[in-house]
Amino acid sequence: MLDLDRSLRQQLLAALKGGQAHTTFEHAIADFPFEQTGVRPPGQPHSAWELLEHLRIAQEDIVRFSQSAGHQSPKWPEGYWPAHQAPADEAEWNRSIAAFQADLDEFCHLVEDEKQDVHAPFPWGEGQNLLREALLIVDHNAYHLGELVLVRRTLGIWE
Repeated sequence: MLDLDRSLRQQLLAALKGGQAHTTFEHAIADFPFEQTGVRPPGQPHSAWELLEHLRIAQEDIVRFSQSAGHQSPKWPEGYWPAHQAPADEAEWNRSIAAFQADLDEFCHLVEDEKQDVHAPFPWGEGQNLLREALLIVDHNAYHLGELVLVRRTLGIWE
């Protein structure tokens, strides 16, 4: 049983970090020209900034929910999207990237921690467990990273 648990955790970590069936966060965001972070390409509903912030906010919500009954989620849907189409400055863009990466690392540590039963429902919520929340992060991040790549392609800044 221990080998199955370890294998499941390894697969979850690989999926969380990306790079298998979809791009990694680092690749999708790498060398993004700051002057284009707030541009909504023709036919696209979101700028790169809006997608980055949405990814950060949603992932942070999932991580904090997975850690504590005391966490309060943002109001849906407006609390999950930034108020502005573009970051105030490059420092804000970089802070959002760093926060996303830090939260992902923090969640990966939860998954790695063998004291955490990935199948056990949290004492709070409605039956959610660490496995479900990991799959939610994988699914949500993959979807919006795909949108970010589409924004880059539409702007002509994807290899």
